[in-house]
Amino acid sequence: MTRVLHVITGLEHGGAERQLALLVRHLPVSCEVATLTRAGAVGAELRRSGVPVHEIGMRGNRDVGALPRLFRLIRRGRYDVVHTHLYRACVYGRIAAYLAGTPRVVATEHSLGDGLIEGRATTRGVRALYRTTERLGSATVAVSPAVAARLRAWGVRPGRIVVIPNGVEAAAFAFDPARRAATRRRFGIGPDEPVVGGVGRLVPGKRFDLLIDAVARMDGVRLLLVGAGPEREALARSARDLGVSDRVVFAGATSDVAGALAAMDVLAAPSVQETFGLGVLEGLAAGLPVLHTACPALDGLPSAGAPDARRLPSDAGIWSAELGRALRAPRDRTRVPPVVARYAIAEQAAELARLYRLESSAAEAVPTSERVHDAAT
Repeated sequence: MTRVLHVITGLEHGGAERQLALLVRHLPVSCEVATLTRAGAVGAELRRSGVPVHEIGMRGNRDVGALPRLFRLIRRGRYDVVHTHLYRACVYGRIAAYLAGTPRVVATEHSLGDGLIEGRATTRGVRALYRTTERLGSATVAVSPAVAARLRAWGVRPGRIVVIPNGVEAAAFAFDPARRAATRRRFGIGPDEPVVGGVGRLVPGKRFDLLIDAVARMDGVRLLLVGAGPEREALARSARDLGVSDRVVFAGATSDVAGALAAMDVLAAPSVQETFGLGVLEGLAAGLPVLHTACPALDGLPSAGAPDARRLPSDAGIWSAELGRALRAPRDRTRVPPVVARYAIAEQAAELARLYRLESSAAEAVPTSERVHDAAT
């Protein structure tokens, strides 16, 4: 069986990290995971499921000592494929895998936005380092056509880019009334209180400040924010300033996103920039109406595929009015829109497995000396 080592920057709760954990369960290959930093909560989940997780012990962005440690792990493991995720892991992982002579080196680009990659500015140096190390790999997976376009704009050759979207395990988010009641009790939310929810890292780009402003204009509505991040205190101050501290619940990071979604009555995703929009799809899988500002996963698709998703501009007044409409509308939580099936995780995992095999055939067809020359140029 094909043996794959996934290399990722860290394994705390996050979209890319949760997506990797989901992929590992569905890929028809043997998987191990290496994290440059701490294994974290997602790493603990992977280990409990029997997936080997290796900690490289990187202490900072410029800890070059992580490179030989990662190289030794890859050379010792003799993996068929090294698959990297997130910027730092892609840079270090591609170099280490190339030096170790790994036949196939695939990267997934999860978080490349306009002018930002994983929240950091895409400076000339960042782009140059990315392009240089990208040439050491076999292929780069973009999670949406929008990401593919940004990669091309950075100078990545189109023939090296493959679009394979993120996947959703719809059954994991199926609405459960008992789970809803238990989650609401845990956060001190009454069974009949209307709840607007937001899920994601508490960072400026997610625009949860706009969401607090919108909810402050509504009477008797609670806001459940699920996630952790550097904006936690600033958002709490905003809630205090607007007089709604008692109506905003900061749930923190959690492995039970499905439970949090069950507790909500509408999911709000006011982020102005997304590479895919996985949270929107998970909300739809949970039977929720979803309001969003950016969601590449839905771009260009017929509205009939996601009739419960509505795009809104970044205006707190409009958000307040539309949230009110969504909360008042009758809702059957067991009804899941067709777009969710389009992104079934089993299909996306199968596409990746095919890419692994395709890259294997291509690598075996080209002499090693030619592959080295191509990477160097």
